[in-house]
Amino acid sequence: MQSRQLRWETLAALRNSSKGQLSYCRHWLQDEDILEGCMSPLVLSPYSGWVLDKVIGQSAPEIAPSRSSTPKESTPLTHWSSSLEKITSASHQGSSPLSSADPSETKGNEDLGLLEMDQEAFLAVLPSKVTEVEGCIRMYEEMHRLKGKEGLRQRQEQQEQMVRAVYDLASEQLKRFDELKELKQHQEFQDLQEVMEKSSKEAQGQQEKLKEEHRHRAKVLNLKLREAEQQRQRQEELERLRKEEGQERLRRLYSIQEEVLQLNQQIDPNYRHKDLPRIDLSAYSNRGNQICGLVSGLIRTTSERGFPTPVDVANTERALQEMRGLITSMQQEIAAAVEEKRRRDEEEERQKQKELLKKEQMKAQNPAPAQQSGRRQQKEGLQVKAEESTMQWYQQLQDAAEQCVASFSGISNCKDNNEVKKIKTDLQKAATIPVSQISRIAGSQLREIFDKINNLLSGKSVQSGGRTVSVTQHPQGLDFVYYKLAEKFVNQGEEEVASHRDAAFPIAVVASGIWEIHPRVGDLFLAHLHKKCPYSVPFYPALKEGTSMEEYQRMLGYQVKDSKMEEQDHFLKRMSGMIRLYAAIIQLRWPYGNKQGTHPHGLKYGWRWLAQMLNMEPLADVTATLLFDFLEVCGNALMKQYQVQFWKMMLLIREDYFPRIEAITSSGQMGSLMRFKQFLEECLQQKEIPLPKGALQSSFWRS
Repeated sequence: MQSRQLRWETLAALRNSSKGQLSYCRHWLQDEDILEGCMSPLVLSPYSGWVLDKVIGQSAPEIAPSRSSTPKESTPLTHWSSSLEKITSASHQGSSPLSSADPSETKGNEDLGLLEMDQEAFLAVLPSKVTEVEGCIRMYEEMHRLKGKEGLRQRQEQQEQMVRAVYDLASEQLKRFDELKELKQHQEFQDLQEVMEKSSKEAQGQQEKLKEEHRHRAKVLNLKLREAEQQRQRQEELERLRKEEGQERLRRLYSIQEEVLQLNQQIDPNYRHKDLPRIDLSAYSNRGNQICGLVSGLIRTTSERGFPTPVDVANTERALQEMRGLITSMQQEIAAAVEEKRRRDEEEERQKQKELLKKEQMKAQNPAPAQQSGRRQQKEGLQVKAEESTMQWYQQLQDAAEQCVASFSGISNCKDNNEVKKIKTDLQKAATIPVSQISRIAGSQLREIFDKINNLLSGKSVQSGGRTVSVTQHPQGLDFVYYKLAEKFVNQGEEEVASHRDAAFPIAVVASGIWEIHPRVGDLFLAHLHKKCPYSVPFYPALKEGTSMEEYQRMLGYQVKDSKMEEQDHFLKRMSGMIRLYAAIIQLRWPYGNKQGTHPHGLKYGWRWLAQMLNMEPLADVTATLLFDFLEVCGNALMKQYQVQFWKMMLLIREDYFPRIEAITSSGQMGSLMRFKQFLEECLQQKEIPLPKGALQSSFWRS
């Protein structure tokens, strides 16, 4: 252990010695002859001359002053040796490859310069061995430097070769990479192409599959379409058969109605057998009218519903059987009465010889009781037909209208003359447009409309549609305007008043004023009104032999289109509008006209219409509606005019006539009947007929 410690101390001492601090290069061992000089005896090197020449030549000027210095300044041997060690170590450090590799300076430049000066001064007086060593060192350094340059050059060449090799390798690798990349692209493209071809084949297969499914579905759809078409054809065939059956049943209903009406005509309430003065057929007539009303109502109901059902046909056939039974009963009663009369005549014949004088007296007295019995029976039954004077008046108005139409046939039937057609159009617009503009507007505007119509009828020129129009433009123009104006007034009642009941009064006051100045317009107005609404006469048209059912329905006031009668509600609405307009006209006068004369068609005509309506057999649904509309519009004026007589008429309606209406009204027609009943009860209870809604007050004319 102690010996090991001593070895470490020896190594430390050697490391700290002057030789141990010398720098060595590891490459020196390769050239052992470099260190050989340190172990050989001191001799002058063959390079000494070169070293001395070089050193002495550089340091001669500096050595001379050193020699002339004092002995005090001379350095002892120990100083020289230490200096030599320092210089040598410094030289070795400066010339070693390590010092050349490290360019950084350990001390300042001034200290290095002093050391070099001391070294050169010292070398001047060094012995030959030191000089040789120094020369070897210098030579070695030069050789090492040259060798380093050569090694550096070789390394540079080697490095350049390596760079070129690496560059060539990189180029080759880049080429291989590009080739590999291109190969991969080709492979990917080929794979993609294969995938596309595969997907294309799959798409084609799918398309073929879809085509097959489409063909299958098309086949199924075609089958379904054929089945649907066959079903539709079957349904159409069933519908056609149903319509044919319905049409057949409808024709059957019409034939039954026609037969019922013809049978009803055989029941004359005024029938008096020449040999049977006491027979009364009014009960048969009333029942026959009721059966006709029931059949007509049933036909209207089925027409609104579409086609009649077998139940409807059965009901009408039962009504026909009842009517036939009624006729049979009447004939049996007449036959029984004739038989009774025959027996009575035979008995009288047997007593003739015994009481001849008494028989003559009986013959003289027989007509009088017969006449009294006829009057009594006539009072018990109501009329079915209008009075003869009323029918004559009705026929006169229709004849006047036909004559008026014939008088302007030249302007109405013109087809080739454009000028006449233009005049016809202008005149028709000038006559009808102002009437269409009548409404509940200010009285001043209503007066302008009246003046425009009056000027047109008076032969003056008026403006219509930006054109100047006059009836003098054509010889038949005035008759044409008369006819079209009267027709337009009736159409306004049928359409405008039916929808807006308040419009009856402004239209009526203008019509009344025109009627008063131009009486022919009033006659044509009545003719149009009676033709469209025969109940305004009042008149119940009878079915004549040879008249079709459609024509008969038109005579009753119904609109028939394509062999189909209009609905009952629409029919009653039109009839109500025209009756309301008529009831307003008979009580109104134009306020700016001549008030000294009488009304051309005043309240007396309304009183006559009401009396004739109450003398005729009622019609289901129609009579109640028209009486209610007429009394609601004109009742207040009639009450003020006739007073007590009017209230007697109202009592007669409630006590006698209303039960007759109620007896023939079915359950589906009770709306108008209940409305009429409520109106009667309120008026009789309050002893007052209220003013109609929309009546023109004095404030209207001041506006």
